[in-house]
Amino acid sequence: MRPVEELRKVTVVGTGSIGRSWAALALARDLEVIATDPAPGAAERLRGEVARHLTALGAEDRLPGLTFEPEPRAAVAAADLVIEAGPERLDLKRDLFCALDDAAPPDVLLASSSSGFGPSAFQGGCRHPERVVVTHPFNPPHLVPLVEVVGGRATSPETVESAMAAMRRLGRRPIHVRAELPGHVVNRLQAALWREAYHLVGTGAVSVADLDAAVASGPGLRWALLGPIATQHLSGGPGGLGHVLEHLGPPMVDWWHALGDPDLTPDLVDRLVDGVATELEGRDEEIRGRRDQALLALLELKRQAGLDPQEES
Repeated sequence: MRPVEELRKVTVVGTGSIGRSWAALALARDLEVIATDPAPGAAERLRGEVARHLTALGAEDRLPGLTFEPEPRAAVAAADLVIEAGPERLDLKRDLFCALDDAAPPDVLLASSSSGFGPSAFQGGCRHPERVVVTHPFNPPHLVPLVEVVGGRATSPETVESAMAAMRRLGRRPIHVRAELPGHVVNRLQAALWREAYHLVGTGAVSVADLDAAVASGPGLRWALLGPIATQHLSGGPGGLGHVLEHLGPPMVDWWHALGDPDLTPDLVDRLVDGVATELEGRDEEIRGRRDQALLALLELKRQAGLDPQEES
């Protein structure tokens, strides 16, 4: 794989919300970006959203480094790194990666932002399947450091190492997911929490607003600084995690057996949608903007506190 020291141009394939965010991140890290998307009006939407993201990052002067190329094959021909951020459709990804593999230089990493598919699902038709990998970001990628790196059956160890290095070059905090799982790791963790959250709302045990407050004003504060297992360990005093599991493990197992198994019925969907509408009161964009600024401030605070998510584990 091409050494990360030679990384100068990043091609982003797909300019939806994830692709635009990847593009802004790469530009802010002093890289050139070539973006491609067949959708009508994609170029205009791309520049507007990337400009907004760069303003949030304090890198407005980097916008001239962005170019748009409507033809994917031409867009990847000069790339040092290719990041695919297209729709989550397996048939599309199979065809797209065949085309990208055929057009990109053979030593260039081909990385997918897929939120649920492993590389084995779409690398089989490539001439160089060993260079295909998943680098799944956490939304929005230009702000949140986490990236899950997942190799497929044909992905080489060198590719995984190169993907980890490339994500660090982009200022991200990559983790190596060592198995192909539906939803990788983070979405599975989120799905587990959402499953119980939806169950609790569906049974009337709590409102949407109070459930959000329960997480955001409680464990979410600690999880933002350390992960759930390290947090649990610190709660155990001198005995740490061993003490916690010895004394609180058995009742926790009982709680597991009592967790809900909800179906997304029309009634439950209506409860959730109506509940969050009541909670946010139509201020979605305002709250999103304030959240993004708070994310930047939190990341700086973590850096100052020596809890930088980009540090090596």
